[in-house]
Amino acid sequence: MSNFHLHYRLFSVTLYLLLLLLSFPLSFSQSQYVDDEPDQDSPVSRFQRYLRIKTAHPDPDYASAVAFLRSQAQEIGLHTQILEFVTGKPLLLVTWYGLDPSLPSILLNSHMDSVPAEPSKWVHPPFSAVRTSDGKIFARGSQDDKCIAIQYLEAIRNLRNRDFVPVRTIHISYVPDEEIGGSDGAAKFVQSKEFKELNVGFMMDEGQASPGDEFRVFYADRSPWSLIIKAKGSPGHGSRMYDNSAMENLMKSVEIMTRFRESQFEIVKAGEAANSEVISVNPVFVNAGTPSPTGFVMNMQPSEAEAGFDLRLPPTADPDAMRRRIAEEWAPARRNMTYQILEKGPIRDYLGSPLMTMTNASNPWWAVFKAAISDAGGKLSKPEILATTTDARFMRQMRIPVLGFSPMINTPILLHDHNEFLSDSVFIRGIKVYESLISALSSFQEDVSSQ
Repeated sequence: MSNFHLHYRLFSVTLYLLLLLLSFPLSFSQSQYVDDEPDQDSPVSRFQRYLRIKTAHPDPDYASAVAFLRSQAQEIGLHTQILEFVTGKPLLLVTWYGLDPSLPSILLNSHMDSVPAEPSKWVHPPFSAVRTSDGKIFARGSQDDKCIAIQYLEAIRNLRNRDFVPVRTIHISYVPDEEIGGSDGAAKFVQSKEFKELNVGFMMDEGQASPGDEFRVFYADRSPWSLIIKAKGSPGHGSRMYDNSAMENLMKSVEIMTRFRESQFEIVKAGEAANSEVISVNPVFVNAGTPSPTGFVMNMQPSEAEAGFDLRLPPTADPDAMRRRIAEEWAPARRNMTYQILEKGPIRDYLGSPLMTMTNASNPWWAVFKAAISDAGGKLSKPEILATTTDARFMRQMRIPVLGFSPMINTPILLHDHNEFLSDSVFIRGIKVYESLISALSSFQEDVSSQ
């Protein structure tokens, strides 16, 4: 009898521990995830649905993205038009007509594409739009920039529900290919007759998250250049020391460029300028050597060598001076050097002025923008030059005032990073900010077309 009780107790304890272990993963999972909102017709659920459309390069699903955005726009009574300047790369134009079509319109821009993601490096699948128990929505594009795409529409939905009617016409452009330079998207759009017919007076494009409690706003972008320098020289035995070998010439150029990079970085570290206000030069590849089955031939000096660099020029930089520096110092012909510059987009407007939007009294839109942010309970940080590049440069080239702005405060900057996310509360507040901006900008009745 005692043996029976002993075995029974052991069995009970084992069963208890087994059930405890089986329930642990379930409770852990529930503490990390929450189901999609029961209300599938909410702003957050619509945001999640858009995030789940995989528009990452190299094979973005533009057709599904356009279909979804178009259905949302038509649901709230907006006019839609699909433009296609390059086959397979549609652009969706959404319009809310204003009371006075003679006034220049407002354009809100967002790109549909995103950069690729490495699923193994994410805590949640990058195209699942998982929302955790603390409200974080994990997805590629959650910050860059599918959030503003939906916030534009949700803000207009709320304004229409309050019977607000804009004075100026409002357009939303959903463009392809921003992440790969925009040459088949915004660049062709601004040159089209359809764009000219919009009579755009002011535009808002994407910005970046702010880790603090002040919204960031951008009045310019840096212009990207790709630079490849090539060196040639006589080949020789690895033991020889002689002048003007390909690798020696390349290394001299790299040393000179490194000194320039350090001089720019010193300005930033001294607090004299922001990172986006100097010229950045960063090496991205080196190609040299004679291949062998086991790697490279180590006792042979190559006759050719090349290196690639990413350059970013602020609008205050002199592009002609930079071209001279490259030709005379970084890749001079006297050292058997050649070079190739790929300038990705404009650096001056059509009148030759820097691509910048004024953030002072000379720009009447700036005062309206600032007041609208204040009315929404927000604070603006000092206007910045964006360290990266957006489609805004194509519109600034047409001398259209453009501000880069994404209403994300108290949010780490995670664009193009693993585990990109946006909190649902930040997303919802952003809708309210856009309500204030859209109503203020579209109600501004001063004719600024001559400016």
